[in-house]
Amino acid sequence: MEALGDTLTGHVKGLRRYAIALTGDPIDADDLVQESVARVLAKIEEGAEVRNLRTYLFSTLHNLRMDQLSRKRITGIQVPLEDVAAKLSSPANQQARLLGQDMADSLAKLPEQQREILLLIGLEGASYQDAADILEIPLGTVMSRVSRARETLRRLMAGGPLAGLHRVK
Repeated sequence: MEALGDTLTGHVKGLRRYAIALTGDPIDADDLVQESVARVLAKIEEGAEVRNLRTYLFSTLHNLRMDQLSRKRITGIQVPLEDVAAKLSSPANQQARLLGQDMADSLAKLPEQQREILLLIGLEGASYQDAADILEIPLGTVMSRVSRARETLRRLMAGGPLAGLHRVK
């Protein structure tokens, strides 16, 4: 059981990052992570066979978040992603900071399905197959959502405030 605890602990940082990106609030994210880990532990103690713990954890977290949203009957963008790029990295110069903010703003404008797929694959490094398992959708759907999300993000970024900036030497 101690080895399981160590393995779970190794996944908490990624779960929290994904939860913050989904909720936009570190406190709500921590609650979501805690509930996810507790549910997974309970299932394992009941004897559930878990082939891929990481996928099972992310899938549980995702499903809990979807349950929260359906209970609140929220549609569209729930909470803008507040400085996600700035929290995940510290850009060296102002242009990079502006680009990071523009990226966070553009991510917040994406439809929920497109945002969550980009966060899983881009932020968490999930494979397409892992993302399909986590979201419980076919692999082809993952591929088309990623493609649509990237194209939408490209269009949003092109029309953003950085579209006219050029590097001066």
